[in-house]
Amino acid sequence: MMSVSEAPDVQVENQLIRFIPATPVDPEKAIDLLGATRSGDYVINSLEHPKATILIDFKGRFVIHGTIKQQAARAAAREFLLRLGYSDEGLTSEKGPVVASFSFKNRIDLNRVPIYLKEATLDSKLDCLRVLDSRHNLELLFFANGKVISTNARHANMVAMAAIHWRDRLQDNGLFIEE
Repeated sequence: MMSVSEAPDVQVENQLIRFIPATPVDPEKAIDLLGATRSGDYVINSLEHPKATILIDFKGRFVIHGTIKQQAARAAAREFLLRLGYSDEGLTSEKGPVVASFSFKNRIDLNRVPIYLKEATLDSKLDCLRVLDSRHNLELLFFANGKVISTNARHANMVAMAAIHWRDRLQDNGLFIEE
């Protein structure tokens, strides 16, 4: 069992970053020149180098998905713009949510958690518990193997604080499975 003082190691899996170019990107140009595809209100393009997925909105802004570091996202944004014939001069960015994960290193008794934690609901499609953490403003997915994924964090440090908080609550209620 993890000691009370041992904090789970938080891994950032993805950092969404939206880029706003000085000249809005024409989604149709991305389809014609790069083979991007339309999906609802967005156009999606994949880059191999650097590896990233780009979602272009109807305002000509785009989100880089699949990178962790802002420098890698900016490199993908520059590459994407240059391939379309746009300049990256005046390109600005906004950080979006972080997808992060951690592991409690012990299995969790998912069937008993909702009895003790009112914030938890069973998600039968994913075979996990969804926990709406209002204290840290996060949604967490708890899996039976002890893995937890945060889908909408503002910062990895907030996920780390939530990891300690929930580890303590699970321990206090005896919800870890002793192996």
